[in-house]
Amino acid sequence: MRDLPTGTVTFLFTDVEGSTRLLQELGDAYADALSDHRDALRGCFSRHGGVEVDTQGDAFFIAFAKASDALAAAKEGQEALASGPIHVRMGLHTGEPLLTGEGYVGIDVHRAARIAGVGYGGQILVSRSTCELAGADSLCDLGEHRLKDLTAPEHIYQLGDDDFPPLKSLNATNLPVASNPLVGREAELAELTAMLTDSERLVTLTGPGGSGKTRLGLQVGAELLEDFPGGVFFVRLASLSDPELVRPTIARTAGVRELEELAGRRSLLLLDNFEHLLGAAFEVTALLEAGTAAKVLATSRAPLRLHGECEFAVDPLPEDDAVELLVQRARSVRRDFAPDENAKEICRRLDGLPLALELAAARLRSLDSATLLERLEHRLPLLTGGARDAPDRQRTLRATMEWSYDLLPDDLRKLFARVAVFAGRFSLDAAEKVAGATVETLDALVEASLVKALVGTRFLMLETIREFALERFAEADDAGELRARHAEYYRALALTASLDTDVATEQRPEIVIPEAANLRAALAWALERGETEFGLDLLVALEQFWVLGYTAEGMRWFSAFLERADAASPLLRARALRSFGSSASFAGDFDLAERLWEESLAEYQRLGNDHGIAVLLHRLSISALLRGDVEHAHELSERSLELHRRLANDKGAVQPLALLGAIALQTGDRAGGVALLEESAELADRIGWRWWRAGTLSALADVAIAEGRGVDARTLLRDALDLALQLGDRVGLSWYLSQFSLVLVREGRSEEAGRVWGAVEAAAAFVPGGPWPRDADRLDHEVKELADSAFERGREDGRALPLEDVATSLRDGS
Repeated sequence: MRDLPTGTVTFLFTDVEGSTRLLQELGDAYADALSDHRDALRGCFSRHGGVEVDTQGDAFFIAFAKASDALAAAKEGQEALASGPIHVRMGLHTGEPLLTGEGYVGIDVHRAARIAGVGYGGQILVSRSTCELAGADSLCDLGEHRLKDLTAPEHIYQLGDDDFPPLKSLNATNLPVASNPLVGREAELAELTAMLTDSERLVTLTGPGGSGKTRLGLQVGAELLEDFPGGVFFVRLASLSDPELVRPTIARTAGVRELEELAGRRSLLLLDNFEHLLGAAFEVTALLEAGTAAKVLATSRAPLRLHGECEFAVDPLPEDDAVELLVQRARSVRRDFAPDENAKEICRRLDGLPLALELAAARLRSLDSATLLERLEHRLPLLTGGARDAPDRQRTLRATMEWSYDLLPDDLRKLFARVAVFAGRFSLDAAEKVAGATVETLDALVEASLVKALVGTRFLMLETIREFALERFAEADDAGELRARHAEYYRALALTASLDTDVATEQRPEIVIPEAANLRAALAWALERGETEFGLDLLVALEQFWVLGYTAEGMRWFSAFLERADAASPLLRARALRSFGSSASFAGDFDLAERLWEESLAEYQRLGNDHGIAVLLHRLSISALLRGDVEHAHELSERSLELHRRLANDKGAVQPLALLGAIALQTGDRAGGVALLEESAELADRIGWRWWRAGTLSALADVAIAEGRGVDARTLLRDALDLALQLGDRVGLSWYLSQFSLVLVREGRSEEAGRVWGAVEAAAAFVPGGPWPRDADRLDHEVKELADSAFERGREDGRALPLEDVATSLRDGS
């Protein structure tokens, strides 16, 4: 970040007046004129100590440590542009913004931009705070004006006494004063204003309680004041209980006796909180069909379901905007509050819901962010104490949820509670089979903004809403039965993914990866209820899932259930010990893995289970090789392969084949080793075991790298990356990308190699060990031995790149 001033800072915003008109008039010369204007202003600003925060084509954002310097720079800048074709409006405001790694945060930035926006080319507008610091000399008092951020009026001054038209501040309207400017929502604002200035006549903002529908609607109204000379009117419907009162309330707010009087007026009616008055929705139709020029922007937790209605979903804020909102509101009660990782996690826990964030910010008056985060496990009791002038339904998070719940008929209230059994996202099939939903009833909850429809036939209940639903769920007589049904559904689903080593059909981890939260809930239910065999069975069904990047979690579950497994069947216990060992191996705890596999082998031998014995011989051969006992590893692998072939178990055979190949390479038999690895890869491809094929291709890539065959190595690694991306295998991605980085750095592509390496480091998913020898230390040494300054530059950039994006780019050859 540049050396931006801190403490009391004066902001200067500039904007070119009539840029579209100028482009049409000047044609190709516009680019040169714009460049000359930039050069002139930059010179003026820098001479007076201004620091450029941002520039966007035809606009500047400059920060000054002194208000007097900002005024002098603005005056000199306007004089420099006076004789040219480009004229800019300027706005100045002084405040005490928070400076973060991302730049300035706070309402002062927004206010300065809004002040500039009401002026004209050649005009310099100044806020009261800047005037008080710089002095009123040469400033002309223009009085108080409401700006489009809808906050309290601003006393505005003009530098110099030139004549300009009246400021473009808000004209007569009843839009209420907002306590703070809108945070984020730029894309939504642009889309909504375009819709309402175009052909749309009825737009309904829908979303859950607390998602910011009203604030967004108010801002849309403010932005469109100049487009609706007949007025923009905010109609409050929340306090009405009788649908018969909707029509007269709209008329009274718009200043007419009958709505028909709006016929000749191009006006915008902002109908707020319509969800409890849907029986009066026909009044909106009557208004629009009466030949009036009026348009309607409604806010409602459910659509009005009228012909011509355009429903616009107001989603929770994305993380960056959510953090900005939390910080702004927190700083109103605690000036020194600064964002940290706890603040980001608070925003995630609260689903980015603006109301929840504002209520949480109020708690930061007396709690630090870490303490608040700890207490967010129970949101509803904590998030209370909203503003005294807020509607009752917005004073607490619980009241907001109750408002929506009370509007549901009894059958939907029951379903709403039942859907809370799902943790995270769930499918339509799950909702039907577990909660007894139908397409129609689930859609009704979506309409009520209590459930969110996702891509395809998947759904989500936000956690802030789910906490309220869980309270209702706990009161239900069939809650226990539903939890059992939920657990059984997800165990059955896990079995269809064929992730258990004992299953010969093609593995399909993509079935269970999206269901991770519900699988965890099923395991938690089994542990809580003492359903040990159920839990172990589910864990083993997910054996391959745990090694895709969830090894530590898998180990915790296995440990918890095996402690209680004295009464479990010997076969289930043997399978669980084997699976536990796999997770331990991929987590790098090879000693624990070996002990678990030995115990599992002993169980299989007592049972006389040849398949289990063959699998464990292979697993223990890995342990032997990692200990450096190559001869014993070879013996165990040979026995495993022989037994698998006798059982006609191709899935079992691919594993010792690959390990025998690795042993051959290690003992100097290059041709034999490559042949065995290729045989294993081809067999894995034939039986559809994508995960094993990817790992074997990686082993072959190691051979190509060692022999300097970079092209061959890249081809093999691209195929391995493709398979790992299909499977969501972050462990595999980390290893294959690390190999790719070595290929690139050896080819002299240091910066690119560094980016790849940095992404792997940032992902923190680099896991040594596995079902074939992987010397992570060797790879690390070889890469860093060739690293230079370009590698380090790329490495720093790479830490900001998602692992999957880097893998996709390399897979596609870009």
